[in-house]
Amino acid sequence: TPHANSMFASLGTSRKSNRMLKPIGDHDVINLPFLIFLVENEDFGPVFLHEPGDVLFPLDSDERKVVLRCEARGNPPPTYSWYINGTEVDGAADYRYSFVDGNLIITNASERTDYGKYQCKAENVLGSVLGREALLQFAYLGAFSGKTRGGVSVREGQGVVLMCTPPPHSPEIIYSWVFNEFPSFVAEDSRRFISQDTGNLYISKVQPSDVGSYICLVKNTVTNARVLSPPTPLTLKTDGIMGEYEPKIEVHFATSVLAARGVAVRLECFALGNPVPTITWRKINGNIPKKARLRKSQAVLEIPNIQLEDSGTYECKAENPRGGTAFKGHLQVYSESQHWVRMINDTQMDSGEKLQWECKAMGRPRPTYHWLLNGLPLTSQGRVEIVNGELIIHRVQQADSGMYQCVAGNKYGAIYSNAELKILASAPVFLHNPVRVIATLGKDVSLECKPRASPKPRITWKRADRRIQQSRRFMLLRNNTLRIVNSSRADEGSYVCRAENQLGSAEMTAVLWVKEAMRVELSPSRVEVTVGESVVLSCKAAHDTSLDVAFQWLFDQKPINFHQHGGHFEYIQTQSSAVDLMIRSILLKHAGKYGCRAQTSADTVSVAAELLVRGPPGPPGVVIVEEITDTTATLSWTRGLDNHSPISTYNLQARSPFSLGWQTVKTDPEPVTGDMESAMAVELNPWVEYEFRVVASNAIGTGDPSAPSRGVRTTEAVPSVAPSNVSGGNGRRHELVISWEPVSEEFQNGEGFGYIVAFRANGTRGWKEKMVTSADSTTYKYRDETFPPLTPFEVKVGVYNNKGDGPFSRVVVIHSAEGEPREAPGDVKAYGISSSEIRVTWKAPNPGPGRPRGYEVSYWKDMEQEESGTKQRTVKNETSMVLTGLEGNSLYRVTVKGFNSIGPGPTAAAVAANTRKAPPAQPPANLVWIQEGNNVSLNWEPVKAKDNESDVIGYMVLLKQEGRGHNQVTRTINPSTMLLLPEGGTYTIDVRALSEGGEGAVSAQARVVTSSGKPIAKSSQRSVHCAPPGLTWAAMLLVLLVPSASW
Repeated sequence: TPHANSMFASLGTSRKSNRMLKPIGDHDVINLPFLIFLVENEDFGPVFLHEPGDVLFPLDSDERKVVLRCEARGNPPPTYSWYINGTEVDGAADYRYSFVDGNLIITNASERTDYGKYQCKAENVLGSVLGREALLQFAYLGAFSGKTRGGVSVREGQGVVLMCTPPPHSPEIIYSWVFNEFPSFVAEDSRRFISQDTGNLYISKVQPSDVGSYICLVKNTVTNARVLSPPTPLTLKTDGIMGEYEPKIEVHFATSVLAARGVAVRLECFALGNPVPTITWRKINGNIPKKARLRKSQAVLEIPNIQLEDSGTYECKAENPRGGTAFKGHLQVYSESQHWVRMINDTQMDSGEKLQWECKAMGRPRPTYHWLLNGLPLTSQGRVEIVNGELIIHRVQQADSGMYQCVAGNKYGAIYSNAELKILASAPVFLHNPVRVIATLGKDVSLECKPRASPKPRITWKRADRRIQQSRRFMLLRNNTLRIVNSSRADEGSYVCRAENQLGSAEMTAVLWVKEAMRVELSPSRVEVTVGESVVLSCKAAHDTSLDVAFQWLFDQKPINFHQHGGHFEYIQTQSSAVDLMIRSILLKHAGKYGCRAQTSADTVSVAAELLVRGPPGPPGVVIVEEITDTTATLSWTRGLDNHSPISTYNLQARSPFSLGWQTVKTDPEPVTGDMESAMAVELNPWVEYEFRVVASNAIGTGDPSAPSRGVRTTEAVPSVAPSNVSGGNGRRHELVISWEPVSEEFQNGEGFGYIVAFRANGTRGWKEKMVTSADSTTYKYRDETFPPLTPFEVKVGVYNNKGDGPFSRVVVIHSAEGEPREAPGDVKAYGISSSEIRVTWKAPNPGPGRPRGYEVSYWKDMEQEESGTKQRTVKNETSMVLTGLEGNSLYRVTVKGFNSIGPGPTAAAVAANTRKAPPAQPPANLVWIQEGNNVSLNWEPVKAKDNESDVIGYMVLLKQEGRGHNQVTRTINPSTMLLLPEGGTYTIDVRALSEGGEGAVSAQARVVTSSGKPIAKSSQRSVHCAPPGLTWAAMLLVLLVPSASW
């Protein structure tokens, strides 16, 4: 349509998020397919998607091709052109230039012809824009001159500078020096320095070890190419050694250094001198930044990520015993990167209006501004005014449409802000026609007239073909709206708005209906409930039946979200013109104003009801400790909300490091009634830090506690709690050991806490008292060589602190240490009971002081020393022990002595005992058995012991039933026996020989399976490894003899 552009502009759609368009009105109706058509077909000027960046191109690259990217979008799609140093690039005149989708490709690029600043220009029928400038540089490293360098001859102790004279290069290079031959590099220290500014090698004081050939090596930081200079010989003169002289600074930074914010700055300072000078740094009128680092024996000051506050005058000083010298230079930090504070935005205007744009950027130095229109400079003339970053165009015209750019720049670069200006021109058009308007009887009604048109149209209103004139009831507003005051039925009908400009005209019809006002009732209007109860609010509307009504519930003027609030609210539609609000399980937070809003197309009516919720009190206000003593604290607080039920009592609570959370404390008065705002907490512990809080209660319940008070400590007092569990005993001879449980810090009542230990021998009158100053002590030992063991003492333990002495514990009687045993055990006997065991017995010594608490048995082989023997102790006062793990057929020596907590007593005389010979190693062989009913008859070959084995004195037959814990043992002196099977089941049988040395090796195991309840035939079987063929489980007993490992 001819008005599509103006219509689309009003829809709030833009190619950029910051476009300044008018949003759709609340009553606008837009056809979505038509809107999509408009969006896809809107014409707009070029907008850059990608602009070229600075390029550093290595000349030794295998692909001698530079690509500068440029991409923009627009409708129609833009075309591109490129400029180098302000001159358009002509691709037709130079085959090396080609253009692909806005990108500029330079083939066989060279520094001589292609170095410079490049700009991309994108344009379509709506205008053109220039992109940022991109600098194209080339990285290369030339070769040193092949000319032989002359030698340098100096005296020992003299300073010298070896010149590098680097070849042509771009960008910066890194310098190092080779000594005599590669890769032996010169190491930098306080005497030798390589400047990365000049590339020269500086030796402050030459030594004989420095004599040799020096080669300067340079490396390009981009291409990594390296080249070596011709060698420079360094020799020593023979006319003597250089004497000492004061420093002379040979390397220093510039007197004025400019650095961009955020980069790393490197300041160099090095001096020649004898002795070798020391370099120090300082910042005049300030401190060197903490982030700065000193390198290369302090010859280099590095400041990373430099900021504006790092600017200032820096000084380096070189000193040696002969004198000193200094150099100062100023470091100035600038903001290389500029950024926009205010940018321009796409704008659409009616012709004749005033355009006012302002752009503002931040940078250091302060940026300057200039303006471009379609890529060409824009200056002040006629209707155009330009003052720095502000552009004003009076009475805009269609010719002013185009792409505008505000350019802010300083000597370090420029930034661009782009915007499109569209001047609209269209005949009036109404998006909605006709319009239906419903008014409420007796209320004012407004009929809007908002055509899309440019320039602004003239508006007239008509009714029944007659122009409406301004009056008390019919008011023509400045926005072209017709307002009818105190509408009545007579005002119903059609009203026509006519819009006209020089491009055309259009009419819109508004049809007005006047309806009776709606009445809404909400009940109950005020209700009181208790926490946990439920309530229903009912809302009814009386309205014109030709109109539909919609309801909305509000809580404290905000719509209720019925999917939230934990199911407390439910919306109930009872009739088409009535709704209920159910509030379940009411909480305190549900108290407030509830609104019912009823709305028709004619009017909206809101009514409100108040819900009061009774509940436990809210938390009291700030708790203040007014006064503190050793056992009391006077508290005050402010009343909290009573939640519509009077506060009856307050509960005071305290918390200390020793309590399990908050504990209720006793108060004065007791109880604390609801009309009070102060009370005293009593029976507190002295010298304990407490926090206090207050909890209020009413008839409904107990509320939340107040916030805790600040922590306060009660004052000190004399201790009131004595130690408990006073006891004693143990210790060494002539010692009295007294122990007790320490008093908790909670009851120490002050600083300087300790214990008073008092004791006296039974029957004496005077107490001996000893001070124990550690509050954590649990024992005290008193030694006196005069009292005998087990002397009874009366003992009590008291407490004290800085305030005085506290109570003593009750008196208890304890005994001094008893002393070690005085007699050796008597009648010690030892005899072998197997090849690995000896039983030892003895008699306890006579009772009396120093009685044993246990016994220690030592044993060793006859040919060994007693010191190498093994020791074992009894668990208690046993008077026998079996020694195990011994060697068979061996003679052992055994001693016994008593011990107690004091120490060991005397040792009884050693006795000797032999272990028995080892049991036979040969197991019983050829086990044969015969089974009749529940009886099994067993036979086996007798076992014959060898000379080094114990004689056989009988046999042991072990019968086990599988799956049961019961075992049956049968002993016999013969190589045969008869077994009675207790019940049907599966059994294993094995046999072993018995001797004085113990049990012999076990025979092969027999496994016997019986079938319970079946008649059993007589059968016999010798040792086999598998079941005999032809036997069935139903007919007979299966008896198998197999090695136990196979089962």
